[in-house]
Amino acid sequence: MSMTSDLLPAETRSRDAQTERAALDLALDAAPLDVALHRRMHALLRDAGDEAGRAAHELALAAFGLLSDASDARLALALYNLATVYSLHGRRAQALRWYTHTLTVDPELAIAHQNLSALLEREGRLEEAMQHRERAYRIQRVFAEPATGAARRRLLILGSGRGTGNVPIDGLIAHAHTDRIKYAIDYAAPDEDARLPPYDIVFNGIGDADVAGPLAARIAQFTRACGKPVLNPPEAIARTHRHMTADFLAGIDHVDVPPCVRLEAPPVSREALLRRLGDTGLSFPLLMRPPATHGGDGIVRHDTPESLWAALLAHDGPCYLTGYRDFRSDDGYFRKYRMIYVDRVPYAYHLAISPHWIVHYYTAQMLEHPWKLDEERRFLDDPRAALGDRAMDALVAIGERLDLDYGGIDFTLGRDGRVLVFETNATMLAHREPANGPLAHKNLFIGRIAAAFERMQQTRAGA
Repeated sequence: MSMTSDLLPAETRSRDAQTERAALDLALDAAPLDVALHRRMHALLRDAGDEAGRAAHELALAAFGLLSDASDARLALALYNLATVYSLHGRRAQALRWYTHTLTVDPELAIAHQNLSALLEREGRLEEAMQHRERAYRIQRVFAEPATGAARRRLLILGSGRGTGNVPIDGLIAHAHTDRIKYAIDYAAPDEDARLPPYDIVFNGIGDADVAGPLAARIAQFTRACGKPVLNPPEAIARTHRHMTADFLAGIDHVDVPPCVRLEAPPVSREALLRRLGDTGLSFPLLMRPPATHGGDGIVRHDTPESLWAALLAHDGPCYLTGYRDFRSDDGYFRKYRMIYVDRVPYAYHLAISPHWIVHYYTAQMLEHPWKLDEERRFLDDPRAALGDRAMDALVAIGERLDLDYGGIDFTLGRDGRVLVFETNATMLAHREPANGPLAHKNLFIGRIAAAFERMQQTRAGA
């Protein structure tokens, strides 16, 4: 028998499974609450080795079992669970599909609108994302997430429902021991503050100064009246605007902060623009970026006045202009270090090494070049040895000056050995890596950050 004929039965089974799955998908789209169809899909995905799909439909079946006598609106929670498992596994198309079905069954399920909004935003479907976000927070402002084990404390997280600017610390909070209560304060009337569930400590999660600015009075009103310890109080966030960083960190030895100016609108003329840049100490090349963005989003380098002037005339809204430094190391690569501050103490989080001046960890080809991971590991193991005493002492001083309970800094080492600051504020991302992934070794260091955050909560809540 030929090799081709030996493979035919397996190929036939695969085609049959694909045909059956397509038919089941159509049937489920027509009847998303049909438990028998979900049971058949669960078996099919299990046999196919689709772990994410199996887990998603298994959780949905468990919810259907618990809600067997409930109304259709309540049964929407089973579909929500299904969608959420797909989302957690990065299966966006399936997550979008099932969140849409969830909201068809129960249009008032706020958390489904909230999660669908986040997915649509990642897909670049910004108008749809905004509509679902608005719907979510008009329906509900408080989202309680009970601890999975015996709770040690109840943490109230103040957040902005109207977009970005929230501190991404979900991965650092121990779900087993902390009841998390998320409060979209920008949508809530002040009289709703008194109707919140009981809480022990407050974390001001609106960490972007540009987002927090318009809400400053509302947040301050809440934090003054709540009578609880507050992490990252609003006055600390207000000091972290990009154009304030150079003055804010002035006087700390061995630190270089490029000049930055915020423009609310284009100056009246090109000549007025050049005068403004000169007064601020800015020269070309420089970087233009919109407010409330991070990670290089929306950033453009301009090498000439003509390029910048045309961009400003075409831009709608305020922007930041920052002096550009060529921060290539001697080997020609650009390095961006990140440290996380917890209770003002710096912890090494990552090092990305890229051939491009916009340095993103996942486009820097870190996994393709083991030497990059080795260098990052040395930084994580002993940042003082990797950076030197002068730089490390400067980073410690920055954390003390920043005075945030949670924050971070993106920086590099200049050729003169000084710390070249890209940004330092409360919005720094820190998350765990998949336990079986190629970056799992980093979880040891992320765990140290999470442990420090846990200790800080214990201390503050105890006080």
